[in-house]
Amino acid sequence: MPEQERVLRLRNNLGSRLKLRHLTLLQSLERHGSLSRVAADMDLSQPAITKALREIEDIFMTRLFERTSRGLTATAAGQAALRLAQVTLADVDATAHVLTAIDTGLIDRVRLGITPQVPEGLLNATLMHLLGQTPRVSVLSKEGTTDELVAALSAREIDCAIGRSFAHGVGLDIDQEPIYEQEPCLLVPARSRARLSRGPLDWGRLAELDWIFPPPNTPMRRTFSTIFLSAGVQPPSPVVETMSLRTIETVLRHLPNAVTILAKDIVADLVQHGDCAALPYKLSWNLPPVSFFVARHMASHPTVRSLVAAVRKAANTPANRTR
Repeated sequence: MPEQERVLRLRNNLGSRLKLRHLTLLQSLERHGSLSRVAADMDLSQPAITKALREIEDIFMTRLFERTSRGLTATAAGQAALRLAQVTLADVDATAHVLTAIDTGLIDRVRLGITPQVPEGLLNATLMHLLGQTPRVSVLSKEGTTDELVAALSAREIDCAIGRSFAHGVGLDIDQEPIYEQEPCLLVPARSRARLSRGPLDWGRLAELDWIFPPPNTPMRRTFSTIFLSAGVQPPSPVVETMSLRTIETVLRHLPNAVTILAKDIVADLVQHGDCAALPYKLSWNLPPVSFFVARHMASHPTVRSLVAAVRKAANTPANRTR
């Protein structure tokens, strides 16, 4: 079949024959990996599930799963179909929540992702902007690493996020806009500041301490590794891997040799609690910029556009980033 004819036929199949129940079944097949388990889960017979899968594969005009002794494995075409199922069903769920919000007197619903590395002042300004809208909007807030939030954006689970810039692209379906750069700061237990401040900055000496690192495969973790390698020092093995500020504070409270690197405006928030302190060293580089990420299909949404402007304004007002 000529390529253009196949494209037209596929488009017609997807537009006229594909139903939401087909997409739900695809996700169930991926989750369970077995026709029999899907049949049991949906309280249907296995022949009925087999027939439904054949119908779906006829709509997509190709095999979507390989049948093996270990169960079902999605083919390359199956992965594409599962991506369509994920995005479409996520959009349906989001629309249902928006319509419910409208029914209760709210005009809209915004799903916002936030990394723990967003300073309190910027977070306050962001949430107060959303909660101060007239008519009112509802807000879903999701916290995670930048990698997790970008994945959630791609899966249509959130609409926008504030996180660390990716040095590489984040995909054609997501835009990222750097908002501002943060100055890095070495953070240690308050009671250990005087002892750990002695002498010049020495990354070899610092590598011997109890490091708190960000999780693997995050922009901040890559930055930490680069810092030590650039100084000619092997990156230490961390005693704790986390982005949680509460966890970081707890570790600093109990381990006298604990150390980490956080943004100066984040440190300003934490130091006020009295358990940690900044070392008096000026680091010669900046952290990956704080950026605003938005799913491309939401970029022109009025509430999201106004939020981007509010985040830019707050980020450029030092009083909003430190207390």
